[in-house]
Amino acid sequence: MANKPTQAATLRWLKKQQRPLSLNDIHAFLPVQVPERTLRRWLAEWAEQGLVERTGAKRSTRYLYRQEQAAPPFLRQVPEQHRTSLLKQLRDLWTHTSTALEGNTLTLGDTHFILEEGLTISGKPLKEHQEIVGHARAIDLVYQGLAGPLTEQQVFDLHKAVQSEVVTDIYKPVGAWKNEINGTYAVTSDNRQVFIEYAAPAEVPYLMKEVIRAINKTGGLSFDQVAQHYAKIHAGLVHIHPFWDGNGRIARLLANIPLLKNGWPPLVIPVEQRRPYIQLLADYELRVGQLTRHTGVWPDETALQPFAEFCARQYALTMDLVGRYAG
Repeated sequence: MANKPTQAATLRWLKKQQRPLSLNDIHAFLPVQVPERTLRRWLAEWAEQGLVERTGAKRSTRYLYRQEQAAPPFLRQVPEQHRTSLLKQLRDLWTHTSTALEGNTLTLGDTHFILEEGLTISGKPLKEHQEIVGHARAIDLVYQGLAGPLTEQQVFDLHKAVQSEVVTDIYKPVGAWKNEINGTYAVTSDNRQVFIEYAAPAEVPYLMKEVIRAINKTGGLSFDQVAQHYAKIHAGLVHIHPFWDGNGRIARLLANIPLLKNGWPPLVIPVEQRRPYIQLLADYELRVGQLTRHTGVWPDETALQPFAEFCARQYALTMDLVGRYAG
């Protein structure tokens, strides 16, 4: 029979997991032996106590430890009674836009319903629900990490959060840099198809250290500098493409860290702008060429300007939302 120390050890293990897990996943990967019936009872108790977030129903039920959310600095301009509501709206908007840019079909209303009620939307794939919960969890991790410098491990933790599926393929590592070459096709302004080759796996650790350093040294960021810094981190990271999947969502999370640390709200890219967004990134990547440790992450920062101007135009979405609450 499972005892109290085993129950405590199980909860500590669950606390370390970065993505929602099914009962079978937890039972299979849990490092201590717990009868399934006991584990089911514990999860139900923890969900009732608010320690664990439960989403879905029956076989689609997923469990995730509920971390305490830290307050980002931009909330200081918002009356205390409005802060929780604003954070939830930003979470829903940021999660919806970032997942929708990658093809998720759930609406903003669906996103709010899933995150607030912990229920599924009839007829929608489980994978899309997992992407929503995983991205919201990643936002929490971003907020929690604002007090200190960004680390490589925190980047890995964000990847574990957004990659909500359990993957056992050694060529698709979760929470680790890619180990295979990747790239994509793009269409140029003169209607030619070209292949964009991302950084080779051997170059990724070196290049990502440069990205992390750039994020950590950003200080005193004025409003006029916000879009330029967001565009720089975002474009640099997606051109490295350090993971086998989830690079766009990770880029949009990491690019917001300098903004948040300097007291600015997050910048989001509306799904309605998906086509120019993708084209501008492709134009930039084609102009600077494949990245290596010799080129560095940003071999030509002037090439960032069109994308930075695009990002500046999108910032009104969250700035207006925060402004309504700040009064």
